[in-house]
Amino acid sequence: MPAAPCPYRLSPFPLAIPRVAIVGRPNVGKSSLFNRLIGRRVAIVEPTAGVTRDRVITPLRVGERTFELVDTGGLGLVDEALLKDHIEAQIEIALATADVVLFVVDGKEGRVPGDDLVARRLRRLHKKVVLVANKIESFHEELGIAGWQRLGFGDALPVSAREGFGSSVLLERVLAELPAKVPEEDAMEGDVLRFAIIGKRNSGKSTLLNQLAGEERVIVSEVPGTTRDSIDVMFQFDGKQLMAIDTAGVRKKKSLEHAIELFAHSRSTDSIRRSHCSVLMFDVREPISQVDKALAAYCVEHHKPVVLVGNKIDLAPDLDLKKWDAYIKQQLPGLDHAPVAFMSARDGLNVHEMLELLFDLRGQTNTELPTSKLNKVLQQARDRLLPSSGGFPKLFYGTQIGKEPLSVLVFVNEPSLFRGQYERYLVQVLREAFDCHEVPIRIAFRRRDKIVLTEK
Repeated sequence: MPAAPCPYRLSPFPLAIPRVAIVGRPNVGKSSLFNRLIGRRVAIVEPTAGVTRDRVITPLRVGERTFELVDTGGLGLVDEALLKDHIEAQIEIALATADVVLFVVDGKEGRVPGDDLVARRLRRLHKKVVLVANKIESFHEELGIAGWQRLGFGDALPVSAREGFGSSVLLERVLAELPAKVPEEDAMEGDVLRFAIIGKRNSGKSTLLNQLAGEERVIVSEVPGTTRDSIDVMFQFDGKQLMAIDTAGVRKKKSLEHAIELFAHSRSTDSIRRSHCSVLMFDVREPISQVDKALAAYCVEHHKPVVLVGNKIDLAPDLDLKKWDAYIKQQLPGLDHAPVAFMSARDGLNVHEMLELLFDLRGQTNTELPTSKLNKVLQQARDRLLPSSGGFPKLFYGTQIGKEPLSVLVFVNEPSLFRGQYERYLVQVLREAFDCHEVPIRIAFRRRDKIVLTEK
């Protein structure tokens, strides 16, 4: 079936909040500083040149101000995967869109020609530049930073990203250099739908993220495994705030080559955990793999709503959509409730519809399950069918204990009799009764002896 022409392209209106870019030559500690300032480990830290390839961007709230902090690859890097031009382009965009630049140097090693190369490039930008001498971990090293004034960016601020020394002073300096506050900064404090874009290598994750961001934030290359970090992108859709979390393409653990890819794999699973929903992407020209099944199982294990996305339909004009829908549900039985969307991330085809599905799924995960109706449904389910695992199963009552994911606590006489097949039966009954057909429901069984009142 030929792909229909795209009636419109996605115009998400990225938030116009200030940006602070961290730049410098390779291995001066840019990613360590990035992680220190945001207070958690997002960028991969590894003593190997070229670990950071994309711009890793995350919003940061400091006091009354919000800004995007941007980590970049090392300037002047010769990359083993022939991605030098891509990395340089990402750095160029980061510099062009930054309001403040943090020029990071290695205060322990001292000035080298690579620092002069970065300095020459920054002088041409006419941007606000804050010089940061990293790896300052002793009083003697702090005394030696005066020599960095010769770069022409004033006094260097001494910091140790590893120890945390100087980070609060650096943030105060950043706040002083930021432009005037914009309304979008306060808008970011509202309800934001976070969704992880996951899938095996070359399924189109980075292409989708760039489509959503309205700019090339992530390197798109034919070289597998280009994205290593998780990349957060804030944007608006129909006046609503979203955060897309791009992740490294996952492959079998036995195929992971070195520590960097192990970190990337860990970051992908962490992205699933901190998201409200996941977008599991597939190249419709490829069969479902063990990696796809592992990602699906991880989403099921953590009770995450999922949109199954068949991508690259523009490259598969003869694809039978109904057969592919049936095929993916057969291959991923744990997600047989998940909606399926077909798109071309490259052309923007059906991207709007996928975003609408995400909001619909999140709405379903916030469904109220009134106790009276919930217990009526549970009693009817019990009357129709009881566990056939032996013993004398008794189901007393249930109550909703959470949302995102929908969570129900059910009191029974023996929890082991209700787990497994009967638990799946109850989940399906609840989905039907409360019109939340496409999201997971977590049921916890708790033992309770039936209380019999006797007259005194």
